[in-house]
Order: sequence, then C-alpha cells, then structure tokens
Amino acid sequence: MAQYIIRRIFVFIPMLFILTIIIFSLAKAAPGDPFTRNIDSSVDPEVYEQQREALGLNDPLPVQYFHWLGGFVTGDFGESLQYKGRSVESIVGERATNTVYLSLFALFITFIFAIPIGLYSARNPYSMLDYTATTFGFLGLAIPNFFFGLVAIYVFSINLGWFPAQGSVSGNTEGIARIWDRLHHLVLPGFTLGLAGIATYMRYVRSEVMDIMESDYIRTAKAKGMSESNILYKHTLRNALIPIITLLGFELGILLGGAVITEQVFNYPGLGSLFIDSIVNRDYPVIMAINLLLGTTILFGNLLADILYSFVDPRIRYD
Repeated sequence: MAQYIIRRIFVFIPMLFILTIIIFSLAKAAPGDPFTRNIDSSVDPEVYEQQREALGLNDPLPVQYFHWLGGFVTGDFGESLQYKGRSVESIVGERATNTVYLSLFALFITFIFAIPIGLYSARNPYSMLDYTATTFGFLGLAIPNFFFGLVAIYVFSINLGWFPAQGSVSGNTEGIARIWDRLHHLVLPGFTLGLAGIATYMRYVRSEVMDIMESDYIRTAKAKGMSESNILYKHTLRNALIPIITLLGFELGILLGGAVITEQVFNYPGLGSLFIDSIVNRDYPVIMAINLLLGTTILFGNLLADILYSFVDPRIRYD
C-alpha cells in the first residue's frame, strides 16, 4: 500500500504541472487586469502603467508563469492585489478553514441521509417512502442550490427564526459554546450544499443494493440461513459502496466548487465568497491559488478513493 501511495504521489507531479498551466492560462485569458475596474480618469494613465510594470503584468506570459510557478513550489503565492500587503496564502488559509467545515458538514449530511434512505427504498421498492424518496431525488437534482438556499433562509431564518441567515459564528463565544454556535450556522448552508449529493447518492445506493440483492451469492447466503441484517450490512451494503467510493474523490471537489454559490447566498466567509470577490477585482494571484487548491483536492480525493477500495473490496490489493 505504501509503495502504491508513493507511486501515485509521483504521478501527481506532472498532473499538477499541467494543472498549473491550465489555471494560469485561464486566468490570463480573462479580459482586463486589476486596474481595469478602478481606473480614475483624473489619474495620469502613466501611473497605472508604472504600477503594472512594478507588478510584472507587462512581462511576457512565460516569464509571469515561471515566476508564479517558482513561488508555488516554494509555498509563496505572492501578495494579493486586492488586499494590499497581505500574502495570498494567509488570505486563502483564513477562508479555507470555514469552507472545509462547511464541506465536511455537507458530506456528513449527505451520507447520513442518503445511505439509510437508499437502503430502505431498496428493501421496500415501490412503497410510499420509496416513491417519496424518488420524488425528493428528482427535486434535489432539479432545484438549484441558490434557490433552495433562499427558500431555506425565508422559512427557517426569517419566518421561524430557528437558524441564522448568514455568517459562520456570532459573538465572542469560546469553548463548547463556540462549537455549537458554528454548527448552528452550518445547518442551513450545509443542507443547501449537500442537497444534490443526498439526492444523487440515495439513488445510487438504491440501485446498487437492488442489483446486488438479486445476485447468486446473496441467494446462496439466504439459502444457508444467514440473517437478514448480516446479508444486508456485511455483503450487500459493502459491495454497494464500491461505486459510491468512486464518486467520493470527485465529491470533495464538487463540494468545494459548489460552495462558491452557497457561500454567496448565506454570506458565509469562505473560499467561495473570496473567489467571487477576487474575480470581480481581477485579483489573479488569489484566483489561481484557489483554483490550484480545488484541483489538488480532487487529485488527492481520487487517491483517497483508491485507498478506501482496499478496505471495502478485499479483492483489490495494491501490493
């Protein structure tokens, strides 16, 4: 296993290199620069030109790329063009913590609801709950995140007052009170972000479990008198999780990407809102750092999925 992980990490190096080229090219292909939006007609254009020269924006693109790549290798992403005097890694690091909390909470919500509902629907097909779950699945995939978020704010924040409508924490709470306060703020954005995941994984679990329950080895286990719960959890669910794990590596990146819209709706101070602000202000160093973080997360998510395969399916070995 250790050798396999090391080999995969070495494979990541050329993939990361290609990813940096794509991210840099897309950022530079965007029209304008950090000064385009804030140009003051009363200021001499020569001043802006001097600032562009000082920031290296007039250098040839290959020079700019290798300068940025060198900083990335050494862990220095430069300074933000929007937040003067602050390093990119410090700004992204502050916001990344909140986004990680939100993404993990949404992932937890996804699996804690999707797997039990999917199992029940598979064991009781065409029942009332199965039809209800199917309807919910279609609605969960059809309703955009921002619309569900706005409805959740209107119902649960404005009308009922159960949950806060924005932010990540409130007040200066400490200890256990701060943890509960953060969880209280995570409920609405977490459910909003995890809604599509619940609908998707619920349908996957239902479909996989129903297929496996018709397999010959399940019939054999039943004929031998094995208990229903043992068949379900030891044989059926374990095999049904294999395609679910395949999607897990991409789900991490999807959650981080989906947080862009969700965080804007709930005014949640994470990477998503920072990403939108950086795009509006042409803050290229921050934009490229966030994109690189998302891409790296997907790569390591796929590695995590491969490792989990060996625990779920004993036939898979990486020796």
